Amino acid sequence: MTASAFKAAVVQMVSTPRVEENLAAAAKLVARAAEKEARLVVLPEYFCILGMRDTDKVAAKEKDGAGPIQEFLAGTARRHGVWLVGGSVPLACDDPGKVRNSCLVYDSDGRRVARYDKIHLFGLDLGAERFDEAKTIEAGTQPCAIESPFGRIALSVCYDVRFPELYRGLAPMDIILVPSAFTATTGRAHWETLLRARAIENLAWVLAPAQGGRHPNGRQTHGHSMVVDPWGKVIAERAAGPGVVVAGIDPLFQAKMRRSLPALTHRVL
Repeated sequence: MTASAFKAAVVQMVSTPRVEENLAAAAKLVARAAEKEARLVVLPEYFCILGMRDTDKVAAKEKDGAGPIQEFLAGTARRHGVWLVGGSVPLACDDPGKVRNSCLVYDSDGRRVARYDKIHLFGLDLGAERFDEAKTIEAGTQPCAIESPFGRIALSVCYDVRFPELYRGLAPMDIILVPSAFTATTGRAHWETLLRARAIENLAWVLAPAQGGRHPNGRQTHGHSMVVDPWGKVIAERAAGPGVVVAGIDPLFQAKMRRSLPALTHRVL
């Protein structure tokens, strides 16, 4: 059965090293999304903490199922009656010096219905600009897609978007989530292209909230949170700064596109 049309929101933030400050900012933005009648609200990667050092998120880690960040997500989803996605939360793992970068999904009653641990860990070496997430993050191993009132949703986080086989393995899906914190450098070069490609090849909606601005640690994130339709068209976008992007999601449009271009049924390999 095809789901009904609804509104979805992607939230853009410029998170800081202070968890309480970030949760307060997220609360206001989720409330704004709910006021705009969004039923599915997605927060960006590192919405709860983007520290001065990579180890700051390890210090802020929570045990699975307990802690102020997870309590915030559950309570906020319940308060506004929305499905709420915490783009990533630092959850404890067996290695005390690392965390899992976990995308958590809560239904409108505040019940957690999914956890996805980021599988692909970002690494970049451009000389003056270097990143190595593997130093403080333990990679996940299990892809995740869930059934929801909005259709089948595939979960991913940031760097995952560069690996199309992840989504092929979860197909068919109606919606792809890509909460992110792309660097300004890689974002300018690749962000929109990657998101549109994932939408086109899967004939799926892509909801991509992002960090977007200058952070206290000096890092510049790309922003450009966006919603992409199954034809690959960017239908809503915010370039920079904190804010909410709301877009209508019409499953009938998606069904029409899949009938017109049945590429998913033509797949051989």
